[in-house]
Amino acid sequence: MGREAICKCDWAGTTAQVKALLESTEVILRGGLRKRIPFTEIKQVKALSNRLRFTVAGETVELFLSSKAAASWAAVLTSPPPSLARKLGIASTTIVRTIGDIHDRDLNSALAEAAEISAKDAALIVAYVDSPESLHRTLKEAWAQLIKAVPIWMVYAKGKGHAIDESAIRSLLRANGMMDTKIASVSATLTAIRFNLQKPG
Repeated sequence: MGREAICKCDWAGTTAQVKALLESTEVILRGGLRKRIPFTEIKQVKALSNRLRFTVAGETVELFLSSKAAASWAAVLTSPPPSLARKLGIASTTIVRTIGDIHDRDLNSALAEAAEISAKDAALIVAYVDSPESLHRTLKEAWAQLIKAVPIWMVYAKGKGHAIDESAIRSLLRANGMMDTKIASVSATLTAIRFNLQKPG
């Protein structure tokens, strides 16, 4: 999302100049106050003229923005979160190719919203990888479509101690001309990174 503003912040009586960033799932404050505030912790959101007011853990926070920005930020903070299908770019008209064994309930629910699960004419690839071998195999299987600009989500286990992680996935795909363009939390145990083949030049 990337909206940002240099503004005054009043956090429960403590005032400071901050750089406020409105991201897809959190508000980040930098500068005189340093905070990362997930949307799930933000309550009682109101746009009051040139101020955005909300509470966090019972404490009142005010960001002194323009009236337009205050209204826009309030609308984002009070909107329901996007569904997993929407975050992944799956619509009722989307043909999705899946690679790997997908047993996650949340991910399967999102895939169920696609027009069809098929390797033919796919507009999006969703792949589950759990080892370096499965990552290499997935890249090889998907390559014919990747070079035709079909994006791929690499889904893998969250946290440490797994056979594959974000660094390994990024290293291999970037070495093959792919660029990561988006991250999405899939479920309590899975996360995903979307890659697209970089255009030459």
